[in-house]
Amino acid sequence: MELSTEPLFASKQASQASPSLNEMCRSGNLFRDRYKIMKALGRGGFGVTFLARDAQLPGNPVCVIKQLCPKVSNPTTFERACERFEREAKTLSQLGSHAQIPRLLDYFQQEGEFYLVQEYVHGCTLAKEVRQNGPASEYKVKQFLVEILPVLEFIHSQQVIHRDIKPPNIIRCQDDGRLVLIDFGAVKERIAELENTTQKGHTTQFVGTIGFAPPEQLALRPTYASDLYAIGVTCLFMLTGRPPMEFEYDPITGELCWENDVAVSDHFGKILSKLLKVSVRERYQSVGEVMRALELEPYLDNLADCMNKPRRPLVVPEPIATLEPPVPIGRSPFSKTADQIRGWRKRLQQRQDRQQWNGELMSSGYL
Repeated sequence: MELSTEPLFASKQASQASPSLNEMCRSGNLFRDRYKIMKALGRGGFGVTFLARDAQLPGNPVCVIKQLCPKVSNPTTFERACERFEREAKTLSQLGSHAQIPRLLDYFQQEGEFYLVQEYVHGCTLAKEVRQNGPASEYKVKQFLVEILPVLEFIHSQQVIHRDIKPPNIIRCQDDGRLVLIDFGAVKERIAELENTTQKGHTTQFVGTIGFAPPEQLALRPTYASDLYAIGVTCLFMLTGRPPMEFEYDPITGELCWENDVAVSDHFGKILSKLLKVSVRERYQSVGEVMRALELEPYLDNLADCMNKPRRPLVVPEPIATLEPPVPIGRSPFSKTADQIRGWRKRLQQRQDRQQWNGELMSSGYL
C-alpha cells in the first residue's frame, strides 16, 4: 500500500485554479501524474466517487478515488480536519487488511480537499442481485449472514462502526464470489463534525441512509447495535425485494411491520425480530450474539425433545428398617454330620487338656 508523504495542510485558495476531476475525465490528463479518471460513480453530500486507472502500476489496474469536500474556511479548523482525516484514513488502512474490505491504496490532501484511493471490487451489488434474481429464500439470507457477520465482527473489534450498511454497499465479487463491504461512513462523519463546529450554533449532520439507520443513529448516537439493525433491514430487503420505506410502521413502537410479508421459520423470525427492534436495549448487542443464535438452530429439535420430556419424579429412598433375625431354614445331612465331628473334636481336645493338667500336678507333688 502506498501512502502519500506530502504535507496534509494546504491553502484552499489554490483549488480554484486546479482542474476538477470531471474535467480531467474529459481531457484524459492524469490526476497527480498517476491516475487516469474514467468516470464518476456517484455523488453525495460529502463529495464525489470516481473510477480511475493507476497509470504507474503494471497493467494499469482500476481503482476508486473518493473526493471529500469539507466546507471549512478557518485555517486552524482546516488543519484539525487534516489531522483527523489522516487518523481516520489510517483506520481504514487497518480495516483493509481483511479480505472482504477494500484495501486503502493511498490517501492525501490536495488544495483543500481530501482523497481516498481504494481497491476497486469488480462485481454486483446486493441491491442489483435482488433486482435481477428476485427475492431470496430464507436459506440464501442465512448464507448471507454467515458470510457478512464475521466481517462486521472484525470491524467492531477495531472500534469502528460502519454506519452505512445497505444492499448497494455490499458487493458480490465476480472473481471468487465473496461478499465485500464498502463505503465506510466513519471518515465522512469525522469531516462533517469539523464542518459543524465552524458554523454558528451546532448543526446536525446525519451519516447513513434513512430506513436502514435506527433511531439512535438518526440522533447522532450510533452504537455497534446500529450496524446490526442495518443488517436486519438488509435481510428484509433480500426476502421481499422491497426497501424499508415501503413497509408500514407500528405507530406506537415505530417498528417495521414485516411479519405478514415474509414467510420464514419461527426461529429465524425471532432472530429478525430482535435485529429490527427500535429500542437498542432490546436489540442484539453484538455480532457474536447473532452468530450464536444462528448456530443454535440445527440443535433446536433435540433441545425441544429434551425440554418436552416429563421430568422424572425424585425418588427418596425409604429408611432401612432394622433387620429381623433370619428365619432358620432346613439343614442338609452333610452339615449336620460336620457339626457332630466338630463337637467330637472339641470334646476330645478338652479331655486331652485335662489329662495333661493332671499329669503336671502329680509330678509337682500336689496330687
